[in-house]
Amino acid sequence: MGEFADKLAAKPLFYQRAYLGSLLQNHVKSGHVEKYYQKLTNFNFLMAKIQHPEFGVQALIDDFNLVDDSEAVSHPEYNPEKAKFLNLIQSVLWMSADILERYQTQLAGQLLGYLLDFEMPEIQAMLEIAKQWKAAPWLRPLTPCLTPSRRGLLRTLKGHSNSVNAVAVTEDGKRALSGSSDNTIKVWDLTTGKEELILEGHTQWVYAVAVTADGKRAISGSDDKTLKVWDLTTGKEQFTLQYHTNSVYAVTVTEDGNRAISGSSDNTIKVWDLTTGNELFSLQGHSDWVNAVAVTEDGKRAISGSWDNTLKVWDLTTGNELFTLKGHSDSVHTVAVTPDGKRAISGSRDKTLKVWDLTTGDELFALKGHSYLVNAVAVTEDGKRAISGSFDNTLKVWDLTTGNELFTLQGHSDLVNAVAVTEDGKRAISGSRDKTLKVWDLTPGNEQFTLKGHSDSVNAVAVTPDGKRAISGSEDKTLKVWDLTTGKEQFTLEGQSNSVNAVAVTSDGKQAISGSLDKTLKVWDLTTGKEQFTLEGHSNSVNAVAVTSDDKRAISGSWDNTLKVWDLTTGKEQFTLEGHSKFVNAVAVTSDGKRAISGSWDNTLKVWDLTTGKEQFTLKGHSNSVNAVAVTPDGKRAISGSLDKTLKVWDLTTGNEQCTLKGHSNSV
Repeated sequence: MGEFADKLAAKPLFYQRAYLGSLLQNHVKSGHVEKYYQKLTNFNFLMAKIQHPEFGVQALIDDFNLVDDSEAVSHPEYNPEKAKFLNLIQSVLWMSADILERYQTQLAGQLLGYLLDFEMPEIQAMLEIAKQWKAAPWLRPLTPCLTPSRRGLLRTLKGHSNSVNAVAVTEDGKRALSGSSDNTIKVWDLTTGKEELILEGHTQWVYAVAVTADGKRAISGSDDKTLKVWDLTTGKEQFTLQYHTNSVYAVTVTEDGNRAISGSSDNTIKVWDLTTGNELFSLQGHSDWVNAVAVTEDGKRAISGSWDNTLKVWDLTTGNELFTLKGHSDSVHTVAVTPDGKRAISGSRDKTLKVWDLTTGDELFALKGHSYLVNAVAVTEDGKRAISGSFDNTLKVWDLTTGNELFTLQGHSDLVNAVAVTEDGKRAISGSRDKTLKVWDLTPGNEQFTLKGHSDSVNAVAVTPDGKRAISGSEDKTLKVWDLTTGKEQFTLEGQSNSVNAVAVTSDGKQAISGSLDKTLKVWDLTTGKEQFTLEGHSNSVNAVAVTSDDKRAISGSWDNTLKVWDLTTGKEQFTLEGHSKFVNAVAVTSDGKRAISGSWDNTLKVWDLTTGKEQFTLKGHSNSVNAVAVTPDGKRAISGSLDKTLKVWDLTTGNEQCTLKGHSNSV
């Protein structure tokens, strides 16, 4: 660990905790701010805290925030210049966090690579000590060869397997939501940079996402022609908004959270009641696709941008068009409104942004500088700056008072599709076709660290009953267990030799069961992260799995046209359920554990007696593959979703169809 760390490790645990933990807080509280500065420029202290199992990189990063405490700032020993070099060191720790979490021995190399060109005596003194560190091999940069810490990039959020098309940020600035061409929405913790939730349900690309002001719900728009409303506490879908006849490219929500406004390639804007899920009215007037929509803070007006090169301002009380904003020479792809509702900022394929007076409808000025289509724009809460994203792979920050460009944010390797800004105006979050989101310091600052999750499509997710953990399964052959409180990955479950297609978790939250394209299921201990045993018997891919409420049995569905019932105590197969003539895609089990309901490519569902292993009856009515099935808690009804675009509700007492739910324009 190094001579200093070895000496510290030899001390009693209470001493280590005090030295690495509370000592800095005590320095600040007792007025010894100078000692606080000295400790955080002491390389040996930094290394010891990173390497100590009770602390680590994030704890060290948090230490640097103590100097921002109001009491510390007002103290006579507070030194703004020294606070600046502490900010530099902290920014390097942010940028290097993903590396240092895995390889603590690389701290010296990261500090040298970023800070060698800074002439501050305190920085250089720290680097001289770092150069002498010899406890383990590390790569020593001889020049400041890593990205300079002045270019605005705070961190990169990785996890989507396809283009990021949309981004929104909660009003408290703590979470960002991203919509992707991988058909999912991800919820990110902006404090830790970790992925919190994956919202799955859309069957095609997600182009738009918005979040209510209270941060409790998200609304997404998709190529599947629907919008979905999500509960951000549970990650569950609340309901689907349908009636657009083509892709939904834009969505926004009123400040009171009661209405959503969506724009579509069916050339219309629709206003939705988020309490009932009903369409209130449709705004018609554009002659081509509606790419963008924004709403004033008072909820009285909406502004839409279209492929017809115009923007339109709408009265949301009457549904009438107020006026048309003309001036762009090509399609309008994005629009934002200043918080006072007096100005709109639009971005266009003509490479410009335009600032409009919403009282008169006049163009105030054009913002020029991007070399390609402007695809995204956001405005700071004070209305003084706009941040734009472009197909030229950059973002630009604009002064809305003068119309001047302030600076350019570079870092994405592909088109920038989306941008949002935190309410305090300090950070912007961008989404790109390079499959990442980036968090930018608008003061400016630097990349903090890179977030890595699954390396391929996520096919399945389950949540423990206490809501504290999620388990995801991926085509990268792994499962990951996530802490839903902190957003951090707890561990990775490795063992499947092919794509993980399904995952279920026991009611006590202690075990997960995964099904894979490798024809097996695996039972995992969620306390240790270890595989308990493998369930073998299927002759083709396992696509579905469910667990009985007593946690004693699992039921799996496979491409071999069968279901199997497994004893989770012994790992043995109890019996095989045969009867489907094609792939089994879905399975659910009643809460009493006595019956299973399966859905298949043969267009039917079957109800099985789990005591005898016999088929009770077949549910017929779908005209295409049954892809999903759920059962009500009382066990009296099943709900199925199909490739025929419908859902059906079934009476499990009689086997009769109760009703058909129509409205989806594509596969459920």
